[in-house]
Amino acid sequence: MGAKSEHECAIRPRRDQDFPEWYQQVIKAADMAENSPVRGCMTIKPWGWAIWERIRDRLDARIKATGHENAYFPLFIPLSFLEKEASHVAGFAKECAIVTHHRLEAKGDKLVPVGELEEPLIVRPTSEVVIGEAFSRWISSWRDLPLKINQWANVVRWEMRPRIFIRTTEFLWQEGHTAHASEAEAWEEAKIMLEEYRQVIEGFLSIPVIPGRKSAGERFPGAVDTMSLESMTQDRKAIQCATSHYLGQNFAKAFSIRFNNASSQMEYAYTTSWGMTTRLIGAMIMAHGDDNGLCLPPTVAPYQIVIIPILTKEEKRNEVLRAAHSLKAELESKSFDGEKIRVYVDERDMRAGEKGWAWIKKGVPIKIELGPRDVEAGTCIVTIRDDVSLAKRSMATADLVGSIETLLSSFQRRLFEQAVQFRKQHTRTDISSFEELRDFFTPNNEEEPEIHGGFVVAKWSEDGASEEMLKELKITIRGLPLEQSGTQGTCVVTGKPATVDAIFAKAY
Repeated sequence: MGAKSEHECAIRPRRDQDFPEWYQQVIKAADMAENSPVRGCMTIKPWGWAIWERIRDRLDARIKATGHENAYFPLFIPLSFLEKEASHVAGFAKECAIVTHHRLEAKGDKLVPVGELEEPLIVRPTSEVVIGEAFSRWISSWRDLPLKINQWANVVRWEMRPRIFIRTTEFLWQEGHTAHASEAEAWEEAKIMLEEYRQVIEGFLSIPVIPGRKSAGERFPGAVDTMSLESMTQDRKAIQCATSHYLGQNFAKAFSIRFNNASSQMEYAYTTSWGMTTRLIGAMIMAHGDDNGLCLPPTVAPYQIVIIPILTKEEKRNEVLRAAHSLKAELESKSFDGEKIRVYVDERDMRAGEKGWAWIKKGVPIKIELGPRDVEAGTCIVTIRDDVSLAKRSMATADLVGSIETLLSSFQRRLFEQAVQFRKQHTRTDISSFEELRDFFTPNNEEEPEIHGGFVVAKWSEDGASEEMLKELKITIRGLPLEQSGTQGTCVVTGKPATVDAIFAKAY
């Protein structure tokens, strides 16, 4: 197949034609991941894994810098552990995968499970209960507190409507778990970790988020309070990017996490948990991707620059390759975001146009083409990935090297600013009744669909029954922003007096 001309879109359908299918095609075109033979599970391919490693390593460094230590806990959890915290087990009951047997035997040409377990084992949906049991053994004195543990692991939650990265039966995450001597200290921990997430998501992935508290109906099962970071996708839905939970003494009482305080009195600890998953990759795709594929912030891109040597003239081949590797070395001598710039020279035996489109679809921030004439002139051809036209411009290689840090910084900033502007354009603050809410989230086929959907910031009475009313519109309260206006108004759902600002949206 011949290479595309660079005014064509690489992805079909376009975002405005079929956003869910566009999303799947972006992942396929970037060769990031694929569905596995097990329904709802995914295989993460090297490019997708390299992106996850970048996110993981950045967050892991921040977690350790805030005084947490990494550990690992079992994948299997006794059913009786979940039963100790009633609201927790109720919240996850429909999503649990359960191991009931420990052996297979051949019967004819079939393998059948035998050896029923005395107690079923739950495949980890989250680890509060198994870590709570460990904390009850590790903590005995106020001197053991605070205890601050994090683990990187996989979890399983049976998913009925899977979508790669966004919702899969098995996914990867980190989960932090801490125990504290006081309510104030535990609350502060939950807020600190939410801020750590915000800085990674906004600063590293260029995804603007809104910090907020969850409503009672959206709260983590067993938590006293849940905070989250919500982002907007390009189809104007919400994605929960990270959560931080203040658990109070609920799990401490369920698992007897007690300590002898400084006054020699026994009391229950206060605990927290917080997590971020591979869903963040999906949020990044939906925030920055375009009709040519993935568009990666330079901070997270496995390669920030790809050099494509033009090797059509055999007699010039070695000269061009030497120039390409020399340019690579010069660029790698520079730094961005505290790290050496990551550069790759693509020497594959294939047409330069095909290579170029492959890297565009993978989202590499800067593509450089270098041919014999460029080498002679001391120039190169540069394409910046977020340029809608994918325009090629000639630059002196010395100028490129001298300005590379600025080019990458500007790219990173543009992605964030564009996403902020998009969210502003699709956030309504003037909707004040349930009828208006219904109209906004229920587009008339005769009208322009782009005027419908997005975020609605409106007053809410915190009446739990009103959340049921929202189900008919297929929307939820995404959060109660931590920054509240404090003004008096009318609940957009019930019409009752209300002072709390809430974000209403459809969500993934």
